Amino acid sequence: MGRALRVQTADVVYHVYTRGVRKLDVYQDAIDYRKFEALLEKLVARRRWLIHAYCQMPNHYHLLLRTPDGDISDGMCWLNGVYARWFNARHEYKGHVFERRFNTVLVRSNVHLLTLACYIPLNPVRAGLCRSPADWPWSSYRATAGIDPAPCFLTVGWLLGQFSADRRAAQARYR
Repeated sequence: MGRALRVQTADVVYHVYTRGVRKLDVYQDAIDYRKFEALLEKLVARRRWLIHAYCQMPNHYHLLLRTPDGDISDGMCWLNGVYARWFNARHEYKGHVFERRFNTVLVRSNVHLLTLACYIPLNPVRAGLCRSPADWPWSSYRATAGIDPAPCFLTVGWLLGQFSADRRAAQARYR
């Protein structure tokens, strides 16, 4: 039986996630995390995607994103493929890096969106990697909360707008 068709529609918001093969780490050090973020920057520039939230965990990652052109499969194939080839070359590995094709869930309501806005940055806290999402450097939390400037691939305004029209009030409510 073939795979289910993936919804690829213009201007929708997705929760995208993928995990390392056999739950192995896909990031082994800060260089790996930064390379993935650099690839996100290229992806956003090339495809005009809007990354609203992200979290990189040692063996998986989450993205909350909007695709203006309905090109989720092509973009994710590029991201995971380029990163996997780079990761294998750097660490002298062979074979698959990611477990399977990426997973997508369409965000269909504000409740779902706000749930994801909490769920994604709380991943490292739930995994026992840190005490607060502000302690984890590999997520969008610090930028969205106003602690650090946002990297150029991250769009925080839209998500903050779900909390308040006033940026400071939105950041306080988000925190």
